[in-house]
Amino acid sequence: MQAGTNVRGGTYTVAGNRVREAGLMKISAQEIRNVRSIVEPFRVARGKGFRLRDYDPADTLKYDSEDKPQAQEALRRGVAHLAALQDMLYAQDRWSVLLVFQAMDAAGKDGAIKHVLSGVNPQGCQVTSFKAPSAEELDHDYLWRCMKALPERGRIGIFNRSYYEEVLVVRVHQELLAAQKLPPRLVTKKVWKHRYQDIRAIERYLARNGTLILKFFLNVSRAEQKKRFLERLDDPDKNWKFSMADARERTHWDQYMSAYEDMIRSTAAGHAPWYVVPADNKWFTRVVVAAAIIEALWSLDLHYPRVDDAKKKELAAARAELTGARAGRAPRRGG
Repeated sequence: MQAGTNVRGGTYTVAGNRVREAGLMKISAQEIRNVRSIVEPFRVARGKGFRLRDYDPADTLKYDSEDKPQAQEALRRGVAHLAALQDMLYAQDRWSVLLVFQAMDAAGKDGAIKHVLSGVNPQGCQVTSFKAPSAEELDHDYLWRCMKALPERGRIGIFNRSYYEEVLVVRVHQELLAAQKLPPRLVTKKVWKHRYQDIRAIERYLARNGTLILKFFLNVSRAEQKKRFLERLDDPDKNWKFSMADARERTHWDQYMSAYEDMIRSTAAGHAPWYVVPADNKWFTRVVVAAAIIEALWSLDLHYPRVDDAKKKELAAARAELTGARAGRAPRRGG
């Protein structure tokens, strides 16, 4: 980073080569403004007029590769702040959080989830990956398998792919739609419009019932995807990640980009925004994702439950009992 440049977010403040830790439980208004300066360029809360070509997959704002070490340290501290916020989310037990990740293959979804949420208590977090639907899932409506995996209050649910596959891969490969056993008269030219309406309705319903929804499209370029595929082929430890199906999907690149653009344009909303995150530089991708989650959780005004007078008396009695036991008093027998 350039000398004098400040990037603040969560528990971290980066200034030149200096990193200082802020309080885990407190974040200043200035720090939130700086987090928002990272997030806002990539947030889409209103879909009308959205154009994917306006978002550069290689964008890193004003930062460059020399900033990577500071970004990694900032991410580490941001992870600690996320852990503290998640702990309060779990204790308060009022809100649930749904994080949706969509992307082309090799965009870095798994890595972003792993690095950004590495410090979160597993008791309060669940990751669900949605692959090709099973026979049982095909016997239900397309939202069924995702709805039963929604996070309960106090938890963060992560969808690695989601119901949005139904307007992406199913739209690009419409033979998949035929396998969904829909009555023929319901499969019209308006089927995608109807699915967008369904998705908007369910996300509005969830938001009205206390689910915070953040949706991330990791925007990788075709050239960067090719580079990462070749790296998987060249590295024996990464061979398992590669499939010929991944390479074949590249032939449908333009169709996928059109589907993603229409998806974001049709489903972005203030209560369920999309973040079109540049994905050609993984270090920057992870900073943007972390900043978006920190800002959103901060907006919930999370806090630990406050105890009432009766509970305070119970705690005082417990303290007296414990300190009495340490002093050598025998515990009182019941009855």
